[in-house]
Amino acid sequence: MYLTRHQTANGPRWAADGHYLAPDIKLTSLLHLPREQLVGAVTSVSGDEVSDSPLLAPIDDMQEVWACGVTYLRSREARVSESDTQDVYEKVYDAERVEVFFKAIGWRVRGPRDPIRVRADSAWNVPEPELTLVLNRAGAIVGYTVGNDVSSRDIEGENPLYLPQAKVYEGSCSLGPGIVIADADEQRSLGIALSISRSGKTVFSGESSVTQLKRTLEEMGSWLYRELDFPGGAFLMTGTSLVPPDDFDLSSGDNVRINIGNLTLENVVSA
Repeated sequence: MYLTRHQTANGPRWAADGHYLAPDIKLTSLLHLPREQLVGAVTSVSGDEVSDSPLLAPIDDMQEVWACGVTYLRSREARVSESDTQDVYEKVYDAERVEVFFKAIGWRVRGPRDPIRVRADSAWNVPEPELTLVLNRAGAIVGYTVGNDVSSRDIEGENPLYLPQAKVYEGSCSLGPGIVIADADEQRSLGIALSISRSGKTVFSGESSVTQLKRTLEEMGSWLYRELDFPGGAFLMTGTSLVPPDDFDLSSGDNVRINIGNLTLENVVSA
């Protein structure tokens, strides 16, 4: 099953497999249910076929996006190379406790084709393509989407305490194009690809796989829910294994394309 959120004349509306759901059905209410019940509930209420209405970020306004860090070896290497406190990231990679941080509230999240941004006070910025888990209110994994955890590497590298400023700002988080309803086993071997084009030319491309994760998907979800409640469910970015070289910096006008499984999320960097 594939869930999408659309802008209609009467406001945002959710759809399943190309058919609108009733206007009062939101993702928040669907994530009250276990995955099997969610599928059954949606199947019983799908209606008119979706028109050409634009896609929105597949998240309700008050849901939250969180993220895990240093979950791939490549991510650890990138954090070490940018930082004056390298041992911090080496310890996180090997620790039992997962690094978990807040990324965005739903209404701040950018969707497919929406502009993403880099901070005006940063000189080293990169996209981070990430498998993003969709968890229900009980913390169970019910699906996934594509996430872009846009980050300011120089700010984070200057001091680990600057992580919120490096990660959380206007236009730093995009999700989409929709949500694939799938359990963790269906996500463990998904391929991940990133390409960045500038003035029509590819300036970076790379491929990876969820199989390179150090942590399990369930482990990361359990740490997020350990001391927090999410009555409407939550989104959890699982870290990146595709990091452009140290001399790369995002520029206004760059086109960022991320593929995970059969999903493609595309955004352009705005000024």
